[in-house]
Amino acid sequence: MRVLIVEDDAALGLFLQKGLKLEGHQVDWVGDGEAGLRHAEEHRPDLIVLDLSLPRKDGIEVLAEMRGRFDETSVLVLTGRSTVEERIKCLNLGADDCLLKPFSFHELTARCRALMRRREQFADPVLRHGDVELNRMERKVMRNGQLVDLTVKEFSLLEFLLKRGGQCCSRSELLRDVWQMSPDAGTNVVDVYINYLRRKLAAASADGDLGNSVIETVRGEGYRMSGGRKSVGRVGVLPVSAAYAGA
Repeated sequence: MRVLIVEDDAALGLFLQKGLKLEGHQVDWVGDGEAGLRHAEEHRPDLIVLDLSLPRKDGIEVLAEMRGRFDETSVLVLTGRSTVEERIKCLNLGADDCLLKPFSFHELTARCRALMRRREQFADPVLRHGDVELNRMERKVMRNGQLVDLTVKEFSLLEFLLKRGGQCCSRSELLRDVWQMSPDAGTNVVDVYINYLRRKLAAASADGDLGNSVIETVRGEGYRMSGGRKSVGRVGVLPVSAAYAGA
């Protein structure tokens, strides 16, 4: 799971980052609102844990700027502001939940799991890009009305690319998140499987993808789905065996 922590308290930010990383998630931490917006724009995390009292742009401003731009991202607000009006404002601006400081880390992770379950319940199980459709429930891929027979790894690779839409996925990301390998592993397995996937998808297209593969190579960076964007789907947060009570 891709998590972004936006928290100016270094001790708390590092604690959250370390705890979620120990559970196997990809976790980034930034210390101000402007950096949080930039990171969210570039990486499209599944979950943002957002403090309100931030430098440069406070949490309320961040929520306001996120509105309508990051609908696929869940937001859990952390705040020491105890007034009901502040929490209502956050929820009206698009936050999924609010948690008052000091808090139990077990409660935080439970709230994250709950809001992720709610999102999953109403999420479209089908990822689409042009004439390519991937059904995560039925584990089936169709293109141009034809069934595309993929291996388990090919399916996982296509699912990852579709969830990222038009964003470029680096080879390091794909190695880490699809193959669970070190990003520094000296292997060309990503390029090999991209070619497998391209051939199978091209075989089901109307024109064989002549001169325009549905999966583009971004020179020096990685791969992305060509044109457009559509992202659906999330994964839940797992608990860590720790608790935090901060001011």
